[in-house]
Amino acid sequence: MKDEQHAPLTYSASFRFYQELNDFLPQDLRKIPFPYEFTSNASVKDTIEAIGVPHTEIDLVLVNGKSVDFEHKLHGGEHVSVYPVFESFNITPLIHLRSEPLRVTKFVVDVNLGKLAVKLRLLGFDTLYRNDLDDREIVDISVSQRRIILTRDKGILKYRAVTHGYWVRNHDPKKQLSEVINRLQLEDSFQPFTRCSVCNDLLLPVDKVLVRGRVEEATFQCFSRFVECRGCQKVYWYGSHYERICHWIDELKLSQ
Repeated sequence: MKDEQHAPLTYSASFRFYQELNDFLPQDLRKIPFPYEFTSNASVKDTIEAIGVPHTEIDLVLVNGKSVDFEHKLHGGEHVSVYPVFESFNITPLIHLRSEPLRVTKFVVDVNLGKLAVKLRLLGFDTLYRNDLDDREIVDISVSQRRIILTRDKGILKYRAVTHGYWVRNHDPKKQLSEVINRLQLEDSFQPFTRCSVCNDLLLPVDKVLVRGRVEEATFQCFSRFVECRGCQKVYWYGSHYERICHWIDELKLSQ
């Protein structure tokens, strides 16, 4: 007589997510403890991401009041508290789950954030963007080049290899920029007019005589300072658009 097949055993634990981690949850599960079922040998990381929260957004997990790492196994009956990155107090005695901040702030941006990429380049941030990159390629670039992933796709941040990433909440590019600056505390890192808004390479000073014929003659006659993109050779000058961008940056700083 053949053995009867049994369904996998399921267990349940109580979960509570704090602060902006609630953005990833359905409205009825936000800011409250709720039960969640899982199969045996489930890790904290896998269970939290099954609920819908990427591990890159998490800084601390407490299981029954004790800090644990992502590989901690759940057995059922636990109370799990999940916290985002802490800015206001020291948690060094606990298990810090987020990697240390990258020494140089560089980004790789997904296909949904092209306008944000341009704005970040205008502020001087090294921002890689191509509209033909798939999720796996973005993850590989992030890991190999130590770039922070900016994305509107939560799924990218659930790849185990990802260490630095942020899910952008807003849809409007202007609000996206303010959100990223605030969340990653970039307000003191602006280096405007140092990167090409088209290809992301560095802008370098170029002798005026070398741009003759590459810009309108009226532009050549009116301006004395020009810069050239090291990559695509696009020429920029300090005209009215420069003044508008300066005004935009001033407003941006005041809004932070």
